[in-house]
Amino acid sequence: MNPPSRRGFNEAVTGFWGFAAPIYDTALVQQWVYRPPQDEMIALLGAHGSRRVADVGCGTGILADRIERELHPEAVYGVDLSDGMLAQAGRRSSRVQWRTAPAEQLPFEDAGLDAVVTTSAFHWFNQPAALREFFRVLAPGGFAAVATLSPKQRLPGVPIRWLSANRLNPSHAPDPDEMRTMFTDAGFTVDDQHRVRRPVWTPISDLITVGVKS
Repeated sequence: MNPPSRRGFNEAVTGFWGFAAPIYDTALVQQWVYRPPQDEMIALLGAHGSRRVADVGCGTGILADRIERELHPEAVYGVDLSDGMLAQAGRRSSRVQWRTAPAEQLPFEDAGLDAVVTTSAFHWFNQPAALREFFRVLAPGGFAAVATLSPKQRLPGVPIRWLSANRLNPSHAPDPDEMRTMFTDAGFTVDDQHRVRRPVWTPISDLITVGVKS
């Protein structure tokens, strides 16, 4: 079970995204903020031929729906804590299997999945615990791919640090070395790490780290 303080944080995040779901789903926000890392996740899953996939922190289900429609795996799960987000996700697709759960307590059996992906949500998680849980639910040879909001330089006071800071999650905007350390501490072999490809003028900087369960 999550400790009371963590449950309170999860409830606050759930309430915020239930309110913000319509804004999150707008075409402009999706195109410039969320689509670039999602495109890379689609390419990665296609290259690996993953058949059982979970999108953790799935929001309104745009990526999970794309995985189902574009790649046709055996099973796609969209996992989120927000009922508001999942309500919109359910209207988007009846083929994706939607689940309400925290990233730190996924509703899957040990070694039950081939891939776990998450985009633009990792800063809300208890990161070490979430990565350990990703490792648990993956079959040997499976992979976890995490896209993080990761500034190229430490910039105190930027909005993402204010939004995501909490004492249970001190590395909320981890740099590349911190991501590698957390992955290896969870048991993964880091297979790839790179910046998401975006136009040079965009102010957003995010990082994809891929870990394989040997």
